Amino acid sequence: MLRLLPPVLVLILWIYCLVDVITARDDSVRNLGKTWWLLIVFFFPLAGSIVWIVAGRPLPDRPMTRDQGAAPGFPEYERRGRFAAADPEKDEDFLRKVRERAEEQRRRYEQQRREEQRRDEQGDVG
Repeated sequence: MLRLLPPVLVLILWIYCLVDVITARDDSVRNLGKTWWLLIVFFFPLAGSIVWIVAGRPLPDRPMTRDQGAAPGFPEYERRGRFAAADPEKDEDFLRKVRERAEEQRRRYEQQRREEQRRDEQGDVG
């Protein structure tokens, strides 16, 4: 039983590392591409698994700071790679354009609705 234990542990480590490589995000894997890590772990079970854990496994994400664009109290905004605006004038310009576009859409909708009502009324009369 004691002689069987190390191969079983290597197998468990190997399977764990294979699953870990497969489920890791492509952009978070370190030092090599995900495909290369998968091949290394697959063909070199013990050594590849250990190297994956030491050099390839993604590091846990640290919360972003306010300077990096985090919004305190809103963890959904603290993910890495999220765009955070830095220029208030551009924000105001963007919001102004969004409001103008929404107003234009409302005007077009109201005009279309009035035309449809007018057609319906003319269709009922004739």
